[in-house]
Amino acid sequence: MEKINYSDIDIKKLNSNKALHALLGQEIYAPSKALRYLDYVKKLEKLQVELVRLQTWAMQENERIIVIFEGRDAAGKGGAIRRITERINQRNYRIVALPKPNEEEKSQWYFQRYINNFPKAGEIVFFDRSWYNRAVVEPVNGFCTDKEYKVFMTQVNDFERMITESGIRLVKIYMSISKTEQAKRFNEIKKDPLKQWKMTPVDEKAQGLWDVYTKYKKLMFENTNKGGIPFKVIKANRKTSTRIGVIQHFLDAIPYDKNLKV
Repeated sequence: MEKINYSDIDIKKLNSNKALHALLGQEIYAPSKALRYLDYVKKLEKLQVELVRLQTWAMQENERIIVIFEGRDAAGKGGAIRRITERINQRNYRIVALPKPNEEEKSQWYFQRYINNFPKAGEIVFFDRSWYNRAVVEPVNGFCTDKEYKVFMTQVNDFERMITESGIRLVKIYMSISKTEQAKRFNEIKKDPLKQWKMTPVDEKAQGLWDVYTKYKKLMFENTNKGGIPFKVIKANRKTSTRIGVIQHFLDAIPYDKNLKV
């Protein structure tokens, strides 16, 4: 039982519909947690207004924007993307989460199937995992050869340079969670009948391969920092603050017109 003296403002907040929803509908039983949730919702709503402004600017200026999300399994990439996209115009963005390549795609240049999903003028494309699968997930799990991995690492910086020099704006986000937090989230997914489908054979092996993932992650960062476009690493152990941080970085990375009326 919490023993905290709440201010009149806090009590007013706790009596609001949103607070009641947080306390009853989202299994947040502690008033202090409900208050944190309300602060999160308030910040999120303000940032989502800016996202609408950013998208409107992109549409008016025929901008092409790519945002790639990388990170360990269960880091919250999908949840962050949903918070970004839930208020913006559905006609002018796409979420791309590619399955494993088919036989035809395997015969193509590795980057080709990602290029096929690049944005048209006025569009934003969010990649829920990207070409960086070949930097971490594929070598860790034996899905590519050592030669294919090395070729990718020598090509990726030049590839991204070509993207940006062609006028596409590229934002790279890496969401970082701890081993303990990943294990906790995996357990929650396994217990929830509505989320069990999210667990894949790759996910099942992730904890045992933690140190190998770390090795390849570090190599990816080292390679990217050699004249490439760096990742923004965002700590992702707490979902609410992570989502705020992800959205804020996206807004900071794009020079949209902040005075545009929407």
